[in-house]
Amino acid sequence: MFQSIHSALFVLLSLAWTSAAGAAPTVYIPLGSANQVIAVDAETHTITARYSNVKNPHGLVATPDGEYLVAGSLSETAPPADAAPDAPTSNLYLIHPAHGHVMQTIPVAGWSHHQAITPDGRYVISTHATRGDVSVLDMTTNQIVHRIPTGPAPNYTLVTRDGQRAYVSNSGDGTITEIALDSWKPLRTLEGGASPEHMVFSVDEQTIYVTNPRVGKVAAVSVDNGKISHTYDIGPDTHGLDIGDDGKTLFVSSKKAETLSAVNIESGTIRSVPLAPAPYHLNTIAGTGTVYVSSRNKPVIWVIDQQSLNVIKTIDLPGGEGHQMAIVK
Repeated sequence: MFQSIHSALFVLLSLAWTSAAGAAPTVYIPLGSANQVIAVDAETHTITARYSNVKNPHGLVATPDGEYLVAGSLSETAPPADAAPDAPTSNLYLIHPAHGHVMQTIPVAGWSHHQAITPDGRYVISTHATRGDVSVLDMTTNQIVHRIPTGPAPNYTLVTRDGQRAYVSNSGDGTITEIALDSWKPLRTLEGGASPEHMVFSVDEQTIYVTNPRVGKVAAVSVDNGKISHTYDIGPDTHGLDIGDDGKTLFVSSKKAETLSAVNIESGTIRSVPLAPAPYHLNTIAGTGTVYVSSRNKPVIWVIDQQSLNVIKTIDLPGGEGHQMAIVK
């Protein structure tokens, strides 16, 4: 009798563990002009939650445990004429998904383009294009603790897996700034190509791939020597960029060509398919074999198969346009 009960419990626990281990990620998407963030179940590709009172969100990150989201805003209030240069003019929004609402707004100087988070979840880095710097939010105090000048119009930030370095693309002068995160000091300047924007690391973090929308390319930048080793021709106004589950395929959107491209970084071959209107931000959803692509001109997310590049589902959004996505496994 005891053995039967024990066996039954073991089976139930095994099934529960398998279900939890195989659970699909949740994808959080800021919707810009719709003034909200949504949650999407990456198994069913359906919207499961909405978080309102987030003014014009664009950048978004999640803490590693998924407990909090931090959204930046493209909206900014005009400061008084006698205000200090670092006077708050915008906000970051701290969202608690389990509670279903914005828990706190955190004042910051300048509207935020994109966010990045350190692997330990402690610091959130926001790019401020009109200020030429990045801010650093300490999640233990919910205070801005550093402002770091990088270059004209900083756009996007990558943080290494070991939490030692951050890299910021400066779209105004064609550079990438390397920052030491133990001292929060800029270390050196890397090449970024024409108007560098979105970035992704290679699997070994020895190469930074960066979009150059002004010339319709993606540049490969060596982290070691800071030089561009080669470029890939994509199409005018390249925008979204991420790396696939296989670690060797880049997915890139071109808003003006209205294409989604898959670049094999080993062979250099490029496959492109039409995707309209105006494919915009994108993220690969690791472990699912899919890519989520938003449209700049239509409130939808296309769910794309990484292998075939076919649209397997379209998610209709409640408004706005999808921007920087945060994925919680």
